[in-house]
Amino acid sequence: MKFLRNPEIQKSLLWHLFLAVLAGCIGFLHSFITGLYLLIFGTLYTLSYYLITWQRYRRLQQLSLELDTMLHNNTPVQFEKYREGELSILESELSKMTLRLSEQTLALANDKKLLADSMADISHQIRSPLTASNLILSLLREPALPSPRRQQLLQELSQLLSRIEWLVEALLKISKMDAGTVQMQHIPVSVDDVITAAAEPLLIPMELREQTLTIHKETSSQAKFTGDLAWTTEAVLNILKNCMEHTPAGGTIEVTFSENTIYTQIIIEDNGPGFTKEDLPHLFERFYKGKNASEHSIGIGLALSRMIVSQQNGTLKAENRSHGGARFIIKFYKK
Repeated sequence: MKFLRNPEIQKSLLWHLFLAVLAGCIGFLHSFITGLYLLIFGTLYTLSYYLITWQRYRRLQQLSLELDTMLHNNTPVQFEKYREGELSILESELSKMTLRLSEQTLALANDKKLLADSMADISHQIRSPLTASNLILSLLREPALPSPRRQQLLQELSQLLSRIEWLVEALLKISKMDAGTVQMQHIPVSVDDVITAAAEPLLIPMELREQTLTIHKETSSQAKFTGDLAWTTEAVLNILKNCMEHTPAGGTIEVTFSENTIYTQIIIEDNGPGFTKEDLPHLFERFYKGKNASEHSIGIGLALSRMIVSQQNGTLKAENRSHGGARFIIKFYKK
């Protein structure tokens, strides 16, 4: 029997048999009847004790087999039949463990699907500009290519390479966020400094589009929040870039910020077409491109912005303006 092969059971059985024989020997010293009674009682006690132990051992063995089946075949364990004595405590802990394992299995399956979808999206996003770049390179190899056309192709190639570079950098930043390796600073940050730094790279493109950027300060320019200047600038830059791409030529982009005792707020608005009802729930999903998305839109800028804001005890939401256009509202809450 496997039960008797257990070293602990063997030692315990030898000890109980020794005590039974010892009790019988002591009883025989008193009288034959006493010794016989003690020997019989000790034998019956040992047999009954190990019969109960064997039954408990069988239940534990059955539980072990069911757990093994659950882990390999994803079948639930019926814990109700183990509710007694110390098995009740074991059942409680095992129930928690199996529930957590089930949740982790489901989470891993979802992560695996998300990873597969993300890899497909990334491959598509990188393949498109690479294909266009190869096509441009083949055209540039033509010896009889006119100089103006060559300059135009070189400019397009430069734009494609910049797009790939931005995409790779954004994906690396999102990966760092997901892995939890980003160490954000928690220092007082001036909102004015954030807006100025975020708008600077877009001033020339806005000027070429004849767009106007207006900054309103509802309170003093000393409005602050606790966070990271560089990462917050990245988040605001992505939102401003989104507004710029969806605002028509000659349009306006307005930034308003204020501070109160509860939070510091930044509102970014444009007078573009706004969002459709179908797009609003998905704006901050990775690789999601709305109906009004520009041709070169990738769909990760807003997702990255929300991740950055969320990690600084803030919220980011989007909505349509009542008189047309898009509105982004950022709030950094005070701890």
